[in-house]
Amino acid sequence: MRIPTLLTLLLAAGTLSVCSLAWAQTSTEPPASSQSPAEPPSPPTGPASAPPGDSGLVSDIKLYFTAPLHWDLKDWGWFGGALVAIGAAHHYDTQVRTHFVKNLRPGQTINSSDVKDAIPTAAVLAATWGYATLTDDSNGRRETWTMLEAAGLSSVTAYALKYVVAREGPDQTSDPNQWRKSGGNSFPSWHSSAAFAVGTVLAESGNDEYRWLRRLLGYGLGAATSYERLKHNAHWLSDTVAGAALGAATARFTMHRRYGTEEQSDLAVVPVEKGAMLTYRLSLR
Repeated sequence: MRIPTLLTLLLAAGTLSVCSLAWAQTSTEPPASSQSPAEPPSPPTGPASAPPGDSGLVSDIKLYFTAPLHWDLKDWGWFGGALVAIGAAHHYDTQVRTHFVKNLRPGQTINSSDVKDAIPTAAVLAATWGYATLTDDSNGRRETWTMLEAAGLSSVTAYALKYVVAREGPDQTSDPNQWRKSGGNSFPSWHSSAAFAVGTVLAESGNDEYRWLRRLLGYGLGAATSYERLKHNAHWLSDTVAGAALGAATARFTMHRRYGTEEQSDLAVVPVEKGAMLTYRLSLR
């Protein structure tokens, strides 16, 4: 790998990790809501009421973008994981592009379908808000606000990265190492970032009664959107991986701020018949 490419990847992964680690930081400030998660705030009483969590938005933005100042060993582990994932995906950028464009005739292009690919994410947001409004559900309104905040924060970061990295997309060049080029805006994928931001909130919010369905729909939204971006030759594989990490991490941050959740995770070896099984546990509540 050429040195300029390596430096660009390091810069991109470092900026990405600002968000990937933000949700894990423990703030000395109290959560935006002083009520316990078991007793959600009452719904707004009138049109002048602010959206749930609005009073803590400025604080959230500050904590989100200053997270690297509080990194510990665990956070550096997440940084390394983000770097490895992006680097591994970058290794297969050309092969994945070839898979999707091999049937194109000379001079033929693919409509990137930018608006069409964003519709599922917008639909999930609208459906969550609509259902919460129809049923007058304060928890649903808070979930909608969390989705909006996660999508907003990840979008700002995604476009900042696009400007800094300036990578040409597969619809502009067949070389995945075209960084710092005028007009390049491929890295990371904004569609993947927004889809995983909204999808992760959908997957991990609410009660556990339909957790499997929520996760299927939420993470499926992110995976399907990323696949469509690759299919439409709009992004490299590493663009979508970076966008997925950015969106999911931002969603974890906003959920921690809105719900006051604490992550608990561990690896364990569980004995099973004729052997043992390695398990990983992650608890958000």
